[in-house]
Amino acid sequence: MGFLIFGLIVFLGTHSLRVGGDARRSAWLLRWGETRYKAAYTFFSVFGLGMVVYGFGLARETPVVLWTPSVGARHVAFALMLVSMVLLAAAYVPGNLIRSKLHHPMVLSVKVWALAHLLANGMLAHVVLFGGFLVWSVVLFKASRQRDKTQSVVYAQGNVRATVIALAFGLFLWAALLGWLHGVLIGVRLVS
Repeated sequence: MGFLIFGLIVFLGTHSLRVGGDARRSAWLLRWGETRYKAAYTFFSVFGLGMVVYGFGLARETPVVLWTPSVGARHVAFALMLVSMVLLAAAYVPGNLIRSKLHHPMVLSVKVWALAHLLANGMLAHVVLFGGFLVWSVVLFKASRQRDKTQSVVYAQGNVRATVIALAFGLFLWAALLGWLHGVLIGVRLVS
């Protein structure tokens, strides 16, 4: 469990540099320069993610059951994952209404993803992993919205065409995960 927790601290810590304002990030950018800053950011992100994957794999070898999720909770998780995948797609499809209204769909996608997985899994390793991401996404979303307000950020108006593309791409991602991709990437098949 130690590797998993350490990996979460490194990965989520690296992705939390702007929580509480941009002063820390700006100081590091000024001191190191953009190239070295981005190299360090990338290194710690990849290293942290690697530790999360390694630590989660180790923790799954000796499972500690906290509860057994109901079948209904798993169905709710499937539905939440559809929402998460649409939000993820909305983060990358320019000009969609979802992004123009919610402003930070990637962080919301992580929040919904983490909640869905907490509902569907009752092992200690799952609670640490997905609980960590859920807490992080709640804090980051609030900080991001506050930063937008402070900096008077105005998001572009979205259009229906881009929104339909985001919805279709999110549905495709969800179906791919449900059908086979989750089994390939994670080793757990969701449907037979």
